[in-house]
This record gives sequence, structure tokens and C-alpha cells, in this order.
Amino acid sequence: MSVAGPPGPVMDRDEVDRALARLDAEHEAIETSLLALQDHAGRRLLEGARLSGVTQERWLVTERQITLLWSYFDAYAGVLRTAREVRERRRWPNRDDLTELTLLLRGESVTVAGGPASGSAPSITGPAKLTERFTLEKLVTRMNDLYAHSLDMVVAADAVWSALPARIDLLAAELQRTRQLAHSVGVRPGEHPSGDDLEQITQELSLLREQVIADPLAFWQPAPGSSAPGGGRPGTERYDQAARALEDVRREIDAVLTVRQDAEARLGKLRDVLSRADRTLAEARSARGEVLAKIAASEVPAVSGPPTALQEQLAQAADYRRHGQWHRLSPLLESLERKAEDELLRARESLTAVTAPLAVRAELRGRLDAYKAKVARHGLAEDPLLVERYDTARRMLWSAPCDLRVAEQAVLRYQQAAAEALAPRVPQQGGPTDRRGDASR
Repeated sequence: MSVAGPPGPVMDRDEVDRALARLDAEHEAIETSLLALQDHAGRRLLEGARLSGVTQERWLVTERQITLLWSYFDAYAGVLRTAREVRERRRWPNRDDLTELTLLLRGESVTVAGGPASGSAPSITGPAKLTERFTLEKLVTRMNDLYAHSLDMVVAADAVWSALPARIDLLAAELQRTRQLAHSVGVRPGEHPSGDDLEQITQELSLLREQVIADPLAFWQPAPGSSAPGGGRPGTERYDQAARALEDVRREIDAVLTVRQDAEARLGKLRDVLSRADRTLAEARSARGEVLAKIAASEVPAVSGPPTALQEQLAQAADYRRHGQWHRLSPLLESLERKAEDELLRARESLTAVTAPLAVRAELRGRLDAYKAKVARHGLAEDPLLVERYDTARRMLWSAPCDLRVAEQAVLRYQQAAAEALAPRVPQQGGPTDRRGDASR
């Protein structure tokens, strides 16, 4: 006990009783908190775990802090017990009792063994103190700080352990189901990119789980600006990335499964499209021979044969289907479907280009007959000039080979004569106009 006097005025009996009541309640609250920390699931897990990294470093410090907390609490309880004994000596404490109680309750009455107050490693700036003295108030403040730091570490580790391993295990179970399904459709490592992805995800989840168990604080993200113990959340970036990768693989496998279900129908449609393209090309080749025989002085584009490469790929697709190689069939079918549609379009364009001269001749024939019918409706079917020019144009259009350029000029001359014949006549001074003479110029 210090020989120095009490700090400040000596407390009276009522002040002492109120202080003791407050300290008793405070003592009970501190003890409850320390026992809760002692029984915390996170602390028990930390105590028995094989830790590494930042968690191992912080747990070594936290263990010393918790030990120091109990030392402080024992010293606090000892002083409080002494003060209670002094107060219970007599109902009406005398001056010496009140002086002693004032020193115990307000003075530096708590002596604890020296050492780093924070529980960290010894300072390199000098030797640790052999003892430290505190007032009860300062000791409670020190205990609150140590408790907050210790609880923060324990709660953070427990939060990570409560959140991530269970989620990793669920994802690993889903991964296993996906691997089995992938294997059933031929998606295997070394044979399909998604099979390689599944291997990488498996390795990542295994490594992630080991690291989470050994070093949970490496996956803790403190809340910015939060001073409350355990303020923050588990960092799930790597888990989320693995989950997204697995979802991508599942979509790919679903696509392969869809191919397995629809393969025969898609192969049948491909055969039909390629068959139509072949028939169209055959029609274009036939039409080209007709054009060359019937149309003179016309440039007719050549017609290529059917693409053998597509037929070979179609045979390969059918072979993949027979052997259940769905992962290879899927991209091949998608490629073939695009190429087959392009081939059919090319064949149709080829037929259109080849038959263009025949289409021109047909248009000229139709135009010539339309004007003849119009002339006949107006009673001019026997007009000698019109008959002559019609016969000339018709002979050119129905002869082989047909010179389209000359035939078109003949049709235009017939159109011109018909237009003049159908135009209203305006009498001129000096007698009627000789239309035949004008038209024949």
C-alpha cells in the first residue's frame, strides 16, 4: 500500500457506497464479457487450429492479450474485494477507513506484473517495466481496449470460418456433380476446354479451403470507418470467381446436352439444306447450257460443283453422333449450320445470275405480247406497219440463238409504232397526216 495520501478529497460514506455499487456492477459485466470471450466458438477454434500467415501472427498476440486481460481482471477484483472488506469493518466508517477507501477506489491501487500492455512483443526501445500501477478507472479502460482488440480478431476469424468453408463445400459438391455429368457427355480434361476448366476449379477450391481454414483473417475485409469489434465481412472474391467459372462450364455442358438431344434432327435439317443447295446448283448448270444454246452474245457465269468439304464435315458429324462425342459434335454442328445456309444462298445467287438472260428474253416477250393485245383492243391488229414490226420482233425473240440487244431494239420499235398508232390524231391544214409515212422514217 502506498504511503501517499488519497487523490483529492476524502470520500464520505455515501460516495463510497455508491462507488462500490457501481464497481460491483462493472465487475459483473466485465466477468460476463470475459467468460463469453473464453467460451466463444471462434476462440476455441483458433486455440485448436493449425494456423498460418496473418492469422497465426495475430492469434499469438491475441492469446497474450486474453491472458493479460484475466490478470488485470484478477487484480481489479482483488482491489474491489479489499475495498469491500474495509467497508464492512463497521457500519459507520471512521476517518481512516474513508481515507483508505478513497485511496483504493480512486488512487493507483492496482498493481500488476509488468509487460507489454497490449500483449505484443517486447519493445526494442528498452526493458519492460517490472510492475505497473493503475487506478480502477484506468485499468477498466485498458481492459476495454484489450477486450475490443481480442474480440475483433476472434469474431473476424469466426465469421470467415462460418461463411466460407460451408459455401466452398456446397460448391465443391456441385462441382462433383458437374464433373460426373461432363464425363458422361465426353467433356474430359485434355479433350475439351471445359474439362480443363473443371480441373482448374477443383484445384482452386481445394487450395481455397485449405487457406481459409489456416488463415481466415487473410479473407477478412474490415468495414471502413468501423470501430466495433468484428466490423466487416468475409472476402468472397475468389469463391465468387470459382462459382462464376463453374456456372460457365455448366452452361457449356447444357449446350452439349442439348446437342445430344437434338443431334439427329439437326443433322437431318443439314442434309436437307445441302441437298437443296445441290439441286439448285444442278438447275443452274442445266440453265447455263440452255442459255448458251438460246442466247447469243451473252456472258454466262460458270457454275461450281457441290462443295465436297461440307459433305465430308457432315459425314464427320454423323460419326461423332454415332460414337457419342457430343462435345466435338456441338461446335461442328454450329459451324456446319452456318456454312450450309451460306451454300444454299450461294447456289440461289448462282442460279439467278445464270438465268438472267432468259429472264430478260421472257420480259421482252411479255412486253411484246402485251402491246399486241393493247393494239388489238383498239382495232389496229391488222395495221400493216404494226404487223410488220411485230413479226420482226417476234421472230428475233423466238429464234435461237437470240440476240437480246437486237431483239430489244425490235421490241422498242414496235412499242414506238404502237404508241403513235394509239395517239389521238389532230387534223393538220393541207389534208390528213400520213402516219405510215411518218412512222417509217
